Amino acid sequence: MKTDTCYCRNVECQFYGLTGQQARLVFRDWHDGAPRFRCASCDHLIGARTGTAYAGIRTDEFTYQSGAKHLAEGTSIRATARLLGLDKDTVCHWLPRLGEHCNRVMSYFLHDLHLRECQLDELWTFIYKKEEQLTLLDELLGIYGDAWVWIAFSPVCKLVPAWVVGKRTLSNARKLVFRLKSATDGHIPFFTSDELPHYADALLEAYGIWQTPPRQGNRGRYPLPRKCPPPDLCYAVVVKEREHGRVVNVTTRIVYGNEQQVIAALKASPVSTTINTYGVERNNLTIRQHSRRMGRKVNAFSKERDYLEHQLTLAFAYYHFVRPHRGLRQRLPEPLPTKGPRASYKKWKPVTPAMAAGLTDHVWSMDELLSFRVPPKQKW
Repeated sequence: MKTDTCYCRNVECQFYGLTGQQARLVFRDWHDGAPRFRCASCDHLIGARTGTAYAGIRTDEFTYQSGAKHLAEGTSIRATARLLGLDKDTVCHWLPRLGEHCNRVMSYFLHDLHLRECQLDELWTFIYKKEEQLTLLDELLGIYGDAWVWIAFSPVCKLVPAWVVGKRTLSNARKLVFRLKSATDGHIPFFTSDELPHYADALLEAYGIWQTPPRQGNRGRYPLPRKCPPPDLCYAVVVKEREHGRVVNVTTRIVYGNEQQVIAALKASPVSTTINTYGVERNNLTIRQHSRRMGRKVNAFSKERDYLEHQLTLAFAYYHFVRPHRGLRQRLPEPLPTKGPRASYKKWKPVTPAMAAGLTDHVWSMDELLSFRVPPKQKW
């Protein structure tokens, strides 16, 4: 494990947040299989695994990385335990740590994003039991039954800048759009989704501007201020007509903006020629493949909401930084030879969504994701 990113975590220390040779860290001893350092200024103890996903883990790093990769690739907890020769409770102990660490990593990187397009959609799953099997007490608790994973997807760089787990309500739609807004640089992307009405209300709530309508006549109260869509908000929906569960016709409708704005957005798009949601729907398949809990007609469904969120966080971090996306690969200027008796030539450069968004410059390894230490916040 790399120790050059370790730093003193004592906010009162003059060397707080400094890394490398500026940190003034002195080796002290070994603790839980990893070196431990002492700050030469304040005598604060710093473990080499502190701030990483390895903190508090007694299993060897290779086994831990393999388990994290199995979980991120869609293997269930029991199957991961069988493959590694471990108890399932050990893997259950890993998942919250992995989810919390990946959440810190993505929170550090996913901000000030410049998105030109954004597609919104939601995936169905359930927690503990299906909606029709809920008792009156379960309905009052509101933690079991149907659960929806709300997704905001960028079809250009294949990034998932925001997601929410919850019921199919307007409040969760607003939470998704506000999370997306906090992850972008202020530019309003071109939005598309299905005909769910919650998205229009959520977009208006997040991006709308307050305006006071003109008074009608000379009598009565003055109208109250209301939120109106800004001129640069462009949102269109895909309407699917179904008969007996099958799609028989697909139409589009512009909700915010006008036809000229939509034509200009589609003309400037490198991936879309029509109003569509193909990107987020294809990404939904990737999510179901990389999260065993999201699979249909399996007994690996989530029993608790927290574990579902940790699993999805790990899967999204793995998808963003570790797993190259085939749709983003770039052709090499010159083919590179490979090893082997029947060696072929490497023609493509692998690219991850984080690389396409300009967040990183290379494909991360699983160890790099798990050992990434988020830099400290400034004192002032």
